[in-house]
Amino acid sequence: MAVRFEWRASLCAADFPATAFDALRQRVTDHTPFNTLAWLCAAERSLQRGATLHVLLGWQGEQLCVCLPLIALRERFGGLSFRVLHHLGHPLADRIVLLACLDAQSIRQALKEIRRHLPHALLQLNELPQHPDHESVLTQWMLLSSTGEHRISCRVPVHLISDNDRQEVSGDPRYKLRRARKRIAACGAEVRRLTPDAQSMRPLLHAISEVEAVSWKGDESVGIFSDVRHRQWMDDAFTALAAQGLVRVVVLELDGRCISYRLGLLEQGRLYDYNLAFLPQYADLGSGRVLLEEWIRWGLDEGWTWIDASRVSLHNSRHQLHERMTGQLEHWRWSFYSWRPSGLLLGLGLRLWHHLKPRQQRWQAKRAAVVAASTPVVTRGDKNIAPSAHSMEGKNASPSHSQR
Repeated sequence: MAVRFEWRASLCAADFPATAFDALRQRVTDHTPFNTLAWLCAAERSLQRGATLHVLLGWQGEQLCVCLPLIALRERFGGLSFRVLHHLGHPLADRIVLLACLDAQSIRQALKEIRRHLPHALLQLNELPQHPDHESVLTQWMLLSSTGEHRISCRVPVHLISDNDRQEVSGDPRYKLRRARKRIAACGAEVRRLTPDAQSMRPLLHAISEVEAVSWKGDESVGIFSDVRHRQWMDDAFTALAAQGLVRVVVLELDGRCISYRLGLLEQGRLYDYNLAFLPQYADLGSGRVLLEEWIRWGLDEGWTWIDASRVSLHNSRHQLHERMTGQLEHWRWSFYSWRPSGLLLGLGLRLWHHLKPRQQRWQAKRAAVVAASTPVVTRGDKNIAPSAHSMEGKNASPSHSQR
């Protein structure tokens, strides 16, 4: 059956086919909370200045078979401005899947429809999990692009909950957990599990945003409540998802005050560990590891299957789930460059960069080796101390940005 395409300007409009959308989402088995209409509508209401939303719908008869919400904005590359398309949710992107149930021919038609309606230089889809269906679908778009790129953006640690989790974890994590529990017990703090509804979600968000604000995330403006736009997004999204029973929170409280928390989303038996923070004066408690253990115990009690990090850094991730992971899930970024002059220019720049990058890396490695060889060494007793290391003495290493 031929696919009939149409464009909408909003997901939040009263006449948007929400029922058909949800039916499509349920047919796509790997959907995540970040594909829900609640999350996407909150993202729409928080669009950055200069971005516009365009929603591609595809129908086969009365059945919705594709919904692709795209934001169009101008981005600068090499000092030049280009029109770029992203999936709604960019740049605060987490694991999504394409809500599409189409054959190869219809997928090709969808790309042509996007290029007809939204002329652009680059269409980029971030944080798609590697999946055979995605590869076959998006490979069609690669073949229709002047340049295409498919690269990994992160490897997410995942933990399969099993009866083994009823036993105490072994190795170094066991001793870290024991120490953390002793410190928490000594100060009188308590761990609580929360399943907020729409009414209790906003006060809870206020409490945990205050914790984030005084943490290193607040200091460096990298948290999910870091500015007014993101704060509105999180308030709207989590309140709507709490109304659907999808939000879970574990908190560490001292005298009734939240001093540490982990915020997660639960769907299809999979808990997405989305955000955590703690008050800096209680950093020595090791609360994050204890709260992660509480996720696992909660999962055992209620029959969850997986605990995932929703996203981590590609390099040097320090997410605590790495200590407990039983596997990893790769997220990929797909880039499709158009045949317009702007797309050809950007694609040429990408190919040139891939050609020059290895040479630049070799030059940087040689330069670093020369600098290291020429660095004087200060001898103190029987210890050799490089001045650069001595200058860092007493300073704390910068925290990793791999967790929200």
